[in-house]
Amino acid sequence: MSYLLTALDILAISVLVFCIYLPRYRRTDLAFALLGLNVGVHVVSLALVSAEASASIGFGLGLFGVLSIIRLRSSEISQREVAFYVASLAIALITGGAATSTNAAVLLVIIVSVCAIAEWLPLLQPTAQIEVHFDRAMTDQAELKAYAETLLGADVLSVTPTRIDQVNDLTYALVTVRASAARQAELVPS
Repeated sequence: MSYLLTALDILAISVLVFCIYLPRYRRTDLAFALLGLNVGVHVVSLALVSAEASASIGFGLGLFGVLSIIRLRSSEISQREVAFYVASLAIALITGGAATSTNAAVLLVIIVSVCAIAEWLPLLQPTAQIEVHFDRAMTDQAELKAYAETLLGADVLSVTPTRIDQVNDLTYALVTVRASAARQAELVPS
C-alpha cells in the first residue's frame, strides 16, 4: 500500500469537492456522497490490488454492480453531478490501483483540471429547465421567449412549447434558463 497514493487521493478529492463542487452548487449532501464514494472505492481498490487475480475480478464486477444499484436507487441528480460522481470514482480507482505515484499524479491533475475548466467556461455554465404554464396562448416564439424572461426574471436560452391550448388560453412550455448564482439554489440544474 502506498501512503503517497492515498495522500494524492485525499488531495485530489478535496480539491474537487471543496474548491470546485461546493462553491458553485452548495449541496453538502452530495459533497458528503462524493467524499464517501471516493474513500470507499479507494479502500476497495487497495484491497483488490492485494487480492488474488480471480478474486479481484469478482470484487471489481461486484463493485460496479453495487455502484449501478446505488445510482438507480438514489434521488435524481443532474448530468453535471453525475460527472462529479464519475470523477470521484476515477480518482479513487486511479490512486487505489496505480503502479506509480507519478502516473497517478498526472492523471489526477488531468481529471481535476478538466472539471475545473468545464465548470468555469462561460459556454458550459449551468442551466435549468423549468416547465412553465403561461396564462395565455402564444404561438409566436419571440413573444413567448420575451414573456418567459419577464415572468422568470432570468436569461432565457430557449423556450419549447409543449402544448398550446387556445380554448382555455394557455401555453405549456419547457423553458431553459441560465442559472445565475443567485437563482441557482432555487432552480434544478440540468
